[in-house]
Amino acid sequence: MNAANWMLLVLLAPLAGFLINGLFGRRLGGTTAGWIGTLAILVSLTGSVYLFGQAGGSGVNQSYYRWISAGSLQADFGLMADGLNSILMLVITGVGLLIHLYSIGYMHHDKGFHKFFAYLNLFVFSMLLLVMGNNFVIMFFGWEGVGLCSYLLIGFWYENESYGKAARKAFVMNRIGDLGLLVGLFLIWYQFGTFNYSEVFAKVDAGLYRPEIITAICISLFIGATGKSAQIPLFTWLPDAMAGPTPVSALIHAATMVTAGIFMVVRCNHLFSYSPLALDIILYIGLATSVMAALIGLKQNDIKKVLAYSTVSQLGLMFVALGAGAYTAAVFHLVTHAFFKALLFLGSGSVIHGMNGEQDIRRMGGLASKMPVTYWTFLIGTLAITGFPFFSGFFSKDEILIALFQKNPVLYAIGLGSAFITAFYMFRLFFVTFHGKFRGSEEAASHVHESPIIMTLPLMVLAILSIAGGLINLPHWAGSLAGGLEHRLTPLYMDTYHPVHVSMGVEIGLAALAFAGLVAAFLYNRSRYHQGNVVPEADEAMQGAGLFLAEKMRVDELYDSAVARPLESVSTGLHRSVDTGLIDAIVNGIGKLSNKAAALFARLQSGNISWYLLAMACGLVLLAALNLFI
Repeated sequence: MNAANWMLLVLLAPLAGFLINGLFGRRLGGTTAGWIGTLAILVSLTGSVYLFGQAGGSGVNQSYYRWISAGSLQADFGLMADGLNSILMLVITGVGLLIHLYSIGYMHHDKGFHKFFAYLNLFVFSMLLLVMGNNFVIMFFGWEGVGLCSYLLIGFWYENESYGKAARKAFVMNRIGDLGLLVGLFLIWYQFGTFNYSEVFAKVDAGLYRPEIITAICISLFIGATGKSAQIPLFTWLPDAMAGPTPVSALIHAATMVTAGIFMVVRCNHLFSYSPLALDIILYIGLATSVMAALIGLKQNDIKKVLAYSTVSQLGLMFVALGAGAYTAAVFHLVTHAFFKALLFLGSGSVIHGMNGEQDIRRMGGLASKMPVTYWTFLIGTLAITGFPFFSGFFSKDEILIALFQKNPVLYAIGLGSAFITAFYMFRLFFVTFHGKFRGSEEAASHVHESPIIMTLPLMVLAILSIAGGLINLPHWAGSLAGGLEHRLTPLYMDTYHPVHVSMGVEIGLAALAFAGLVAAFLYNRSRYHQGNVVPEADEAMQGAGLFLAEKMRVDELYDSAVARPLESVSTGLHRSVDTGLIDAIVNGIGKLSNKAAALFARLQSGNISWYLLAMACGLVLLAALNLFI
C-alpha cells in the first residue's frame, strides 16, 4: 500500500472497531469486545509506525475527495502525515493500545464492557481525525468528536448523578472554548478565503494579512485551546472528569485529548509567531495555570484528583513553552508527559483496583510490599514527572525552563517554583500511598492484592518509556545524538524560528538548581510521611490556607455565584415573565378563544331539521339581498 492508503487505514481501523462493538458487542460475550477494540488500535499503531518513517521533510499530504462545496467555500476530505502529527499519531495509538489492553482487565466485570470499548475506539478515531486532517475543517470535526467522546466516557457510569453532572460540566465548558475556536475559524476564512493549512500559512508568510486580524485569530484559537487543554479560566472541568473510569483518565485527560490545544498552537505556529501579544497571553495564562493547579494539588487526598491537578499544571508548562516560542519543547513535554502521566493514572487505577475502589490516600499506606509491580512503576512515573536526572521528564521540563530563563529570569523563577511544588505533592502522594502503616480496615487489608498481568504489563511498558522517552530530543551537550525531535519539527516552523540554546554551563546550572528543589521535596516528604508516619489531616481538621487549597481555591464556588446562579436567576425570571407570562398566555389564549368559538358554532349543529330549513331560507334571503344591493 502507498502512504495515502496507510493514512486511511490508520484513521478507519478505530472507526471499524467502534462500529463492530457498538452494533454487535452485546452479542459477543466475555472480553471479545475488548480484544476487538484493542486489535483495531494495534492496526492503527502499525500504520502510524510506517507513516512515521515516511513523514520526513514535507511529509505526505493527500486530498481524497471534495467534501464541502458551497459557493466560494471549498473543503476537501484530506489527510496528512508530517513531522508533527506523525509523532502524535504514535502517542495516540501507542499509549492508546496500552490503555485498551489495561482496560480489558480493569473493566471486565462492568455490564457496559462492550459499550466502553466502542466509546474508546470512537475517541481514538476522533483524535486521529483531529491531528491527521490537512485543513481546519477536518480538525474541527475531530475537535468536536473528542469533546463528544469525553462526555460519553466521563459519564459512563451515568447512574451516579454526580458523574453525570461532571460529564455535563466538561461538555459545557468545552463548548464555551469551542465558541472561541469557531470565531477563529470564521476569521481565518474572512482573512484568507481558505481553510487549507498550507494555503493559509503560505499567505501569512507572504505577508498577505492584517496584523490585527492575525492577533484576533490567535486569541480566538487560544480560547478554544483553554477549553480542551484545561487552562484558566476553563480548567475546572478536568478534575471533576475523574468521575470516569481510570483508563478514561489516562487516555483522555493525560495522553491525548487535553493536548489537542498544544497541537493546534504548534500546527498554527505560522500564525502565532506573527502575534507577540497572543504569545504573551499564552505565556502568562499558562504560567498562572501551572502554579495555581500545583498549589491546589498540595492538599488533595483523592489519588486521582492529585494527578488531575498535576495534569492541569503540566499543561500550563507546555503553554509556557509555546508562549516563549519554544514549540519543540512543548511537543517534547507533550510526548514525555503522555508516557509518565498515563503510567501514573494507570498505576492509580491499579491501586484503586487492589483497594477495592478506595481512592483516599489517607486510608492507604504500606502498599509497597502488597503491590510490588505497581509500586516500582509508580515510583518511576513519580521520578519522571518530578524531573529526576536522565528520566524523560528531566529533559523535557529542562528545555521549558531554559526557554523561560531566556525569556525572563523572573518568569523562570516562577516556573521553577511550579516544578518544585510538583515534586513536593508527587512525593507526598507516593509516600502516603505506598509507605508507612496500612490505615484501612483489617478487612480491606486482607483484600489488597496486585493487579493481574493484563494490567501490570502496560505499566511496565510505560515505565520503560518514562525512563527512555527523553532520548527523542537530547540536549545539545549530547553531541550527535542531540536534538532529534528539533531536527524533525524545524521544517514545519516559520523561517524566522530559532531553537533555544544556552551555554553548557548555564544549562547544567539550571538543571542543578531544579534538582536541588527535587531533592529537598523528596527528603521532606520522606521524613514526614515515611519515617514519621504522619497522615494528612482529616477534612474537618483543615483550616486557613490548607483548607483554601483543599477546597480548590473555591473557584467552582466563584463560578457558581458569579455565573451559574445569576444565569439561573435570569433564566427563571424569563421563564416566569416571558415564557409563562407572555408566550404561554398568548398560546393558551388563542386555544381558549378557539374552544369558545368552537362551542358557539357547535350550537348550530342541533340536529333539528326544521331549524336547518329555516337557516337555509334565511341564507337564501341574505344572498338575494346581497345580489340586489351590491
